[in-house]
Amino acid sequence: MIKFPRDFLWGAATSAYQVEGGNFNSDWCRWEKEAVKEECGAACRHYELYKKDFDLAKSLHHNAHRFSIEWSRIEPKEGRFSRKELKHYLDVILALRKRGIEPIVTLHHFTNPAWFAESGGWVEARSVDRFLRYCEFLTRVLARHVRYWITINEPTIYLSHAYIIGVWPPQEKSYPKAAAVEENLASAHIRAYRAMHKIYKGLGLGEPCIGIAQNVIAFVPYKRKLKNRFTAFLRDRVFNLGFIERIMRQGILPQKNMDFIGVNYYSRQLIELKEFGLGNLATDVCDNTRSEKNSLGWDIYPKGLYDVLMELKKFKLPIMITENGICTSRDNLRWKYIYDHLKNIHRAMKGGVSVTGYLYWSLLDNFEWDKGFGPRFGLIGVDRKTYKRTVKRSARKFAQVCKTGILKGG
Repeated sequence: MIKFPRDFLWGAATSAYQVEGGNFNSDWCRWEKEAVKEECGAACRHYELYKKDFDLAKSLHHNAHRFSIEWSRIEPKEGRFSRKELKHYLDVILALRKRGIEPIVTLHHFTNPAWFAESGGWVEARSVDRFLRYCEFLTRVLARHVRYWITINEPTIYLSHAYIIGVWPPQEKSYPKAAAVEENLASAHIRAYRAMHKIYKGLGLGEPCIGIAQNVIAFVPYKRKLKNRFTAFLRDRVFNLGFIERIMRQGILPQKNMDFIGVNYYSRQLIELKEFGLGNLATDVCDNTRSEKNSLGWDIYPKGLYDVLMELKKFKLPIMITENGICTSRDNLRWKYIYDHLKNIHRAMKGGVSVTGYLYWSLLDNFEWDKGFGPRFGLIGVDRKTYKRTVKRSARKFAQVCKTGILKGG
């Protein structure tokens, strides 16, 4: 039997574009009409059904919920903020509070207002000021109801998929542009972090807890060959740690530009370097792995979460698991995935890592970006025709952990 702390945060996560529906002013909505086979459309209709979804979360004993605010709703045209949409998100937060669920608010989860994208997006230096304006506007209104904020979700995934691999809008394949985007995302977080703390202080409120959600991968060398170990080290430094270190070290000395680190963990890469070259160092993997996989072909590797958490311990910051989940049609595998990862989280906590919460991805079966509606990550199934919600058995097993803080035998 494994026991977690009494004040541990338990729950699940969503993002606006993937569940709300009707985000017509975003760059994704306009891009996907030409670029992907399956459009998001009404998604899960969470925009109108959020209270029912939160009732389900409450019935599953969640005490925290991570969601994102859609920037393109709040600022559909540059400099023009929507009071109607601001009230909607305030109502969302108050609905969570009413149910005793801690809101964890993400300000940027991959999507941008169309006007922002059309005028250069994150490549432009002025993107930082634009994002800061949006963050300050929201903070002044919502600060009294929100303690936990995530400024940017998975910055490394965003810049790699949009500006290096080129599978997400704006489908660029440019290392110079990717470098500019990374610089601007880092500056945007740092400036937002400082401005938001200043707003809380000016309002006479207690300090907020602000971080980013960083996607991390367990990079595991195949057969421990020197070339594979070197490649694993390099990818870990660049992909897992690079953005965090960029934020934490401004100038010569480290600075506190985060109050916690959000960790999004799903899988590992088993690395077998075929030949030396920039592309190989970045992408080569073992083709013969027989590991159990999710429906997208990602390796299931719970120990990797322990390894990553132990590595992040050096930053001496609290860590929240802001995403961890599996897409599968086998619901018993979903519960095993949760169970095994919770065991490894607890093991890391015994090793001195300060983990404050676990948020499963995702509360609902949703729109999985360029993969469409096929991958099913949800604790709650959503019928694509009727939008009926169905709580899965894995969700009820997880609910007992949320209720008691105790992880019993699998």
